Amino acid sequence: MSVESEAQASTDAIEAVAMPLVRAHGLTLVDVDLRRGGRRAVVRFFIDKPGGVTIADCQRFSEEVGDLLDVANVFLQSYDLEVSSPGLDRELRKDRELHWAMGKRVRVWTREPVDGRLELLGQLIEVGETFLTLVEVAGRRQVPRAWLSKVRLDVAERRSA
Repeated sequence: MSVESEAQASTDAIEAVAMPLVRAHGLTLVDVDLRRGGRRAVVRFFIDKPGGVTIADCQRFSEEVGDLLDVANVFLQSYDLEVSSPGLDRELRKDRELHWAMGKRVRVWTREPVDGRLELLGQLIEVGETFLTLVEVAGRRQVPRAWLSKVRLDVAERRSA
């Protein structure tokens, strides 16, 4: 098994343990990041909910998911657990993150010009396998995913998130 597929299998196992808790607390799992190295692994959960997550939400989720991960014996090594909101400057890379951002204003940078521009701003309304669809002031734009350089929430959206 390759290192990438082993990491994905571990991440999938972590998510399988965590998802019932995510749903029970009315949260959205934006991302799970697993870093192995040295003696301890680091597991980072990025969670959200309508109106935003609080420190208390993160604390409660951390305590409960940590217990669940320990009981499920997902790790053979020691690990550190971190739980936070997605953050204001988070780059949106994975499908789950892009789906979380649907309906929100995003800023998209591309490697190839879309209608003569390398930077677009609009509401993300569709995440397709090969493209993203934005609604801009000038209309609807489809952006090929192969052209994406970076996607982030717009500054105004990040302030209200």
